[in-house]
Amino acid sequence: MPDYRRNRVPGGTFFFTVNLFDRRSNLLVARIDALRDAVRQVRARAPFHIDAWVVLPDHMHCLWTLPEGDANFPGRWRAIKTAFAKALPIGEPRSPVMTDRGERGIWQRRYWEHTICDDRDFAAHMDYTHFNPVKHGLVAHPADWPHSSFHRCVVGALYPAGWRATAAMNRHRPANGAEPKRRRQREHRTGSPSGGAHPATGRGGMRCAVPPYACCSGAGSRATTT
Repeated sequence: MPDYRRNRVPGGTFFFTVNLFDRRSNLLVARIDALRDAVRQVRARAPFHIDAWVVLPDHMHCLWTLPEGDANFPGRWRAIKTAFAKALPIGEPRSPVMTDRGERGIWQRRYWEHTICDDRDFAAHMDYTHFNPVKHGLVAHPADWPHSSFHRCVVGALYPAGWRATAAMNRHRPANGAEPKRRRQREHRTGSPSGGAHPATGRGGMRCAVPPYACCSGAGSRATTT
């Protein structure tokens, strides 16, 4: 039987993959303003730090760091999904079960969550996030995709302007000396040499046949139901 426990680490840093119910849809980029508004609304009530975020047509990846003592990322995701859905007119295909439950057919109920365990893990997931539009053939360079925190990271000198991460994706580690800069950024924010990273406290608990990518395998990775 799958393990449905959530790996809640107060004040931890987490990587998420969240998908639309219809993987052929482009709703996330078509209604990017509604998604941004939903995130702003939730952050106003329940703050969290956005380390990285990329929005693709049918899914998104992001890195969050929660406030000290706070582990409620499921509640935040529930609120973001609800606010986004409420901003859209009802018209998407829904099964009879969804209709009976009053559910919208916009989001997949589950999402992938991985607890960041150290600085190298953090850098690998940041690189994966920003390189994802290139991986999916949407653009030739991370800087060409508009719905990404990559541009903010370049301005903040976390990446060199010409970063492509081909080597990083092959080795699941940063290239071009970007890792030390990102580590220093985390040390500055958290005040600890390890960047305030927390060891993964869960074992297994994956609700997918395999992890979606190699850098997410191992303890602390799991699919979560909202």
